[in-house]
Amino acid sequence: MSTPSSPALRPVHTGDGAIIHLASDRRLAVEHWLLSTHPEPRQARAEWAEHGVALLPLGTLFSAVRIPGPLVQAIAATTDPEELDAFLEDALDGGPVISDLGGNRYYALVPASVPRTWRAAADDWRTQDVDVLGRGCYLGVPRVDAVEHRPLRTYWSVPMASAAELCPPLTVARLIAAGVHRLSEIPEDAGSQPRIRSVTGADDI
Repeated sequence: MSTPSSPALRPVHTGDGAIIHLASDRRLAVEHWLLSTHPEPRQARAEWAEHGVALLPLGTLFSAVRIPGPLVQAIAATTDPEELDAFLEDALDGGPVISDLGGNRYYALVPASVPRTWRAAADDWRTQDVDVLGRGCYLGVPRVDAVEHRPLRTYWSVPMASAAELCPPLTVARLIAAGVHRLSEIPEDAGSQPRIRSVTGADDI
């Protein structure tokens, strides 16, 4: 696999002695890191340019946990995409999440080892339509600058803050557990659009 080298982040020195990195450099580093998963990075870059989404293989640098939209909506107590994005950013400690609004589901990006190390939990999660995707699977990953909600489009619900910065598996597991619990509280006769209770606090996650 040919792997493009990640560009070095250019430090910016502030007047008080602090050092920051330009956001554009961070995005470029994330882009190179994502492209390095593909055996032909130029092909993936061309897919981004033409379609806005590139199919990247999972299980090398990262895997993904597919979470159905209703589960996230239940615990967040909202169906508003922007509010859901903000909720996920807080609940998953800023870990990257891809939103597939067309399929009404989210993909939390996690370490590549999760399908193996969380196998027992993954088996249980399948009953809730949650799936852990690793080697042998491909994920439609949007361009790194696709960070705004657009109807029926794939975008970064929570952008990747830095190259290789992923969702902590335990926070993803807690989110799923809380969502499953919240859904179990909704009466079966509530209809297809049940009233969702408010989340009382972060301790539920």
